[in-house]
Amino acid sequence: MKRGKKFMMLAAAAAMTLAAAGCGSESKDGNGAASSAASSATGAASASAGSGEKVEILLGYYSDEKSDSKMKELIGQFTAAHPNISVKTQSAPYGQFYQKLDTQIAAGTAPDVWLSDGVYVMKYAERGAVRDLTDWIAKDLKADDYYGLAYNKDAEGRYWGVPQGIQVGVLFYNKDLFDKAGAAYPTDDWTWDDLKNAAAKLTVDAKGKTEGESGFDKNNVNQFGLTFFSITEGWFSVLKSYGGGVLDETGTKSIIDSEPNKKAFEWMVDGMNRGIITDPVDLKSFQSNTAVFPSGSAAMRIGLYARVLAANEAGLNYDVALLPKGPDGKRSAPVIANSWVVNAKSGDAKAQAAWEWVKYWATQDDVQKQWAELGEAIPVKKSIAESDVFLKGEQKPANRQAFLDSLIFAQTLDVNAVWEEWVGKFNENAQRAFLGDQSIDEALKSANADVQKVLNDFYKK
Repeated sequence: MKRGKKFMMLAAAAAMTLAAAGCGSESKDGNGAASSAASSATGAASASAGSGEKVEILLGYYSDEKSDSKMKELIGQFTAAHPNISVKTQSAPYGQFYQKLDTQIAAGTAPDVWLSDGVYVMKYAERGAVRDLTDWIAKDLKADDYYGLAYNKDAEGRYWGVPQGIQVGVLFYNKDLFDKAGAAYPTDDWTWDDLKNAAAKLTVDAKGKTEGESGFDKNNVNQFGLTFFSITEGWFSVLKSYGGGVLDETGTKSIIDSEPNKKAFEWMVDGMNRGIITDPVDLKSFQSNTAVFPSGSAAMRIGLYARVLAANEAGLNYDVALLPKGPDGKRSAPVIANSWVVNAKSGDAKAQAAWEWVKYWATQDDVQKQWAELGEAIPVKKSIAESDVFLKGEQKPANRQAFLDSLIFAQTLDVNAVWEEWVGKFNENAQRAFLGDQSIDEALKSANADVQKVLNDFYKK
């Protein structure tokens, strides 16, 4: 496996949203160098920080207006407690932030510490862009106190990030739509077939007819039983609960073309063909793929914790439940640990100052409580997540325990250094099956070949 591959931003790739352009080959010890630098910085820079020597760091993160304001407030509290550290910030909406970040990494001008989407941590680690934090974590944090830390650990046991907030998938459901249809709310015993049966009762066409009624028009649906639209908040959980998946345990081999995945796709395609689950064409009728549930146009959705923000803003009467079980009782939920990472190219003093910010975020209960109250993520510190601060928040949903219970069986999204690239190829082929442009067998076979090529291009060069 090639390590220490640099970001190479090609002109064509600059137009591709969030895409890492490519990678040139470098010596295999790229991450080892970052690891050694982190080890030396632990001692040398700690002494510098302790001496009160002034240091300035650039801290980057994606945000909206509300989260940007809270983040800057917390940074102000941090600098007040660390008068020798000054912090400049770089923030932007999600897509803009990562487009700029990839360019900065290639140019060697990335922030000293930045907030990485959890699916990108290994992308940065395996290209030598971020520091190995193993020694610092062992020295300053108690691993068992946190959710999600293990998601940033590689096969060699090295840690590349510290969670900033946890996102895990659950089933959101609109209680008013269930009540109107006389349907029972989801339970922890639901299977995917139970969900589909409920979705059929909750789907309503333009004339007010449900699927079971004569004259139901599946091509003119006003209210869908279920909406999902991506691998993260859609088909990944179905694949996994059916015993399938995308990559093997090494993250270097595709396992898409399998019987369990075929069964999972049959379940999804059947629901789309019947008009009770949104398909790619249906989603084009909405302002965004995420707008279907908050607008009241779907009775259920698979969603990460952050989706409570839009549901609450819309004033929905809703709650959440565990995602359903597969045919053999297996249950799976997608989980992402958005994480702080430290720039491998930052000098020791800046890296240590960056680590002080990461440590402050992770260890200070008040920071965790304030971010929990914002409602953007599940707190990473277990003592806060399992307290009334999170579980009995002022806003919906009532069943917040479902998020924590889901972490028991949650699985990361088969993340690796080329997650972004292989997801794109997988989605292209999945869409063809959903739209009926290819049979399920053909789509899975094509997806398997396309994803494997992406993996080979990175790991076998």
